[in-house]
Amino acid sequence: MRLAELSRHSGVSVASIKYYIREGLLEPGRLVAATQAEYDEHHLRRLRLIRALIGVRGLSVSTTRELLGALSEHPEDVHRVLGLALGAIRLADEPQEDTAECADVDALVEEMGWQVHQAAPARADLAGTLGTLRRLGALGDWRALLPYAELAERTAALDLDALDGAEDPLELAERAVLLTVLLEPALLALRRLAQEHESARRYTGG
Repeated sequence: MRLAELSRHSGVSVASIKYYIREGLLEPGRLVAATQAEYDEHHLRRLRLIRALIGVRGLSVSTTRELLGALSEHPEDVHRVLGLALGAIRLADEPQEDTAECADVDALVEEMGWQVHQAAPARADLAGTLGTLRRLGALGDWRALLPYAELAERTAALDLDALDGAEDPLELAERAVLLTVLLEPALLALRRLAQEHESARRYTGG
């Protein structure tokens, strides 16, 4: 397909495609004339992933370039591809704080039997939230989060079920980003609706 077709099928402007090629995010097309190139399905899939990473996840061009490079190293490792695309795996190791809340997160992960990397960013995020809840007196013991962890586990199974059928690593990564990032506001909205329903059921006899 020519550049205009690639733009139409991907939803990315011609100017943006040319920019991604210059920045090394997208490989140049195969030259068929002095000023014309052809692109294939691989270009289309990679471009859709670039759009998801920059436009949906909000990554910078430089971070996206690094991430795409890391993805191309072991495309057959689906677990690693998903971890990188969703930010569950860091591109580079960073020093981790050693706090009481970090120890609580370790205990929760062990209690759930989860296979989670020690440097997973979500560990630090959860530890920070636990610290805030403790300071506000809203949470005592980390075990209070176990029912929520069980709900999260069931949600994760649904998330991964939705990826069935995506065989190409780039397509898999794109779908994972879109489903995870775009579904999060919907999940929060569903929680709010359920809370209102439960409140009405308990306190108004509705």
